[in-house]
Amino acid sequence: MKNRVKEFRKQLKLTQEELAQELGVTRQTINAIENNKYNPTLELALKMSRFLDVPIEVLFILA
Repeated sequence: MKNRVKEFRKQLKLTQEELAQELGVTRQTINAIENNKYNPTLELALKMSRFLDVPIEVLFILA
């Protein structure tokens, strides 16, 4: 699964650490998601979608 997390995070001028704190995960988790090394749980994906104010199907793309 591909994602656009980094793109939308940067639009909000957030660091990986800031996004991680908002979502209750580690910076390493955000880094792994952005680099397509880890697919988030459905719960985390929904939290990211809501926080970044982007529809989940725009944020995450099935490849």
